[in-house]
Amino acid sequence: MRERILAAINAIPHGQVLGYGEVAARAGLPGRARLVARLLANNDEPQLPWHRVLRSDGRIALPEGSSGWHEQTQRLRAEGVVVENGRVKKPAPPRDLDAAVWGPG
Repeated sequence: MRERILAAINAIPHGQVLGYGEVAARAGLPGRARLVARLLANNDEPQLPWHRVLRSDGRIALPEGSSGWHEQTQRLRAEGVVVENGRVKKPAPPRDLDAAVWGPG
């Protein structure tokens, strides 16, 4: 399980973010967002791009103003991610199949 979660986190592209639940689903563990959070809380791998994992509403999960919160904000901004008030606005999913396949009309 741990290896699948780590692989899912490592696969998040530079400049993009996923929610804990999205990481769990990509690891084949739907509904296990808390497991992802627990693994990240105990992370000891310095190369893991942990900063690309957020709450489902796009907010940074660490306490606002903490050193970890500042570090995550800084890392995301360094990758070109817009962070405002501790939140990343994730693009809305396409409303229909045509939009998903072909893009905006």
